[in-house]
Amino acid sequence: MSPRKANMESSIYFGADGWWHGRVTMGVKSDGSPDRRHRRARTEAEVRRKVRELERQRDQGRAPAAGRKPTVAAWMETYLTDIASLKLKPRSLDDYWSKTRNDIIPGVGKHRIDKLQPEHLERMYRAMLDAGHAPSHVLKVHRILSRALKIAHRRRIVAENVATLVDPPSIDEIEANPFTKEEARAFLEAAAKRPSFMRWIVGVGMGFRQGETLGLRWSYVDLEAELFRPEWQLQRLTWRHGCDDPHACGGRLHRFEPCPTDCTAHKSYKRGCPKPCTKTCTKHASTCPQRKGGGLTFTRPKTKKSRNAVPIPPVFIPFLQDHKAQQEAARQAAGELWQEHDVVFARPDGRPLDPRADYEEFKELLKEAGIDDRRLYDGSRHTAGTILNELGVDMPTIMEILRHTQISQTRRYVKGRSHLSKDAMRRMGEFFVPSPSPPPAPDPGPTETRTETADTRSARARRRRRIR
Repeated sequence: MSPRKANMESSIYFGADGWWHGRVTMGVKSDGSPDRRHRRARTEAEVRRKVRELERQRDQGRAPAAGRKPTVAAWMETYLTDIASLKLKPRSLDDYWSKTRNDIIPGVGKHRIDKLQPEHLERMYRAMLDAGHAPSHVLKVHRILSRALKIAHRRRIVAENVATLVDPPSIDEIEANPFTKEEARAFLEAAAKRPSFMRWIVGVGMGFRQGETLGLRWSYVDLEAELFRPEWQLQRLTWRHGCDDPHACGGRLHRFEPCPTDCTAHKSYKRGCPKPCTKTCTKHASTCPQRKGGGLTFTRPKTKKSRNAVPIPPVFIPFLQDHKAQQEAARQAAGELWQEHDVVFARPDGRPLDPRADYEEFKELLKEAGIDDRRLYDGSRHTAGTILNELGVDMPTIMEILRHTQISQTRRYVKGRSHLSKDAMRRMGEFFVPSPSPPPAPDPGPTETRTETADTRSARARRRRRIR
């Protein structure tokens, strides 16, 4: 009779099935039962190697958790629902869900999370690039998946985060294209003809983000102290189902076949016809009777630094006072139709401005001002930072005005001007190589005078005689 094995000691034996088997005690499961893992191989040496590896993971505290591992799709749903939702801002969480549904699950969702290999991710990234996705989009997908796998590794669901073994596509940072001083004046002159003039004064003149500008409330505007407090921002969030069966809820809107080439139903869509629904589609939450968490919503800024008070230029105060008086007159004219949201920039019925309509207005103003097309960020924050730099404001002060957490981020927002660089290099050259002194004036030669000199002809003759 063989002696009894000691606690936590592994066993290796040859089975009747012709395989070598190894069993390793890892501890106890969540229900209190023993957690014993099984390994098998064709040779004793191979099974011993597998047993030693499992024992090493157990002794180092890196052994994966017991139980069948979830697929990538199941883990991503768990991660976004129970883990990421506790930390991410609503808009960021929407972006995570979007890229998970459209890219990660179709690409690698069916793989078991512990069987995922770097080659699977590389093939998915290559397919995304071939489909026309920008490298920056692929990089975002990589970061989302890497973060989810990092949590899985931390919880010992997987032995390694395979995303760290993959090099994502490199991206070229988009160069800022802010307004020049002349373009900024032309833009604001075009905006002065519209009721939304003050919205663009704040956006271009103070460098506020679009969401911060549209979400600005009178409760956080101190005209006496001349301060703006951007405590809230306006964002459009994706609706979520509040019912028990999202697939059945959106049944009448499901479309499983692609649109024909001559489709007229979506001719007004800027991005073309939408993709067909999947067999288990849970979209179309905007029509759910119990929908929640979507539409235009006031949210907190992403960082605490973004909520710092910003001084209002004194010349803006009269314009703001006039704007407030005009809004009060509009409130009285609307009567019961007025919807009070306390926003500084409102529609005629008191509701906040729609970010989409605001963006379209920005494009219209560019055409009216004769300015070439550019991003909204270029015409607001990048413009404010660049003009402040041209006016001689130092970088730490610009960082405080734009409310950045790092000065390196501010430097990316400030673009140098060629005429300023040329003037700076001119002064540098004059410092090292001084300008050449002007040449001496030419000798004009003898000139005729009316006054007889003291050295007369007779005196010179007497001097010559003495020398001889």
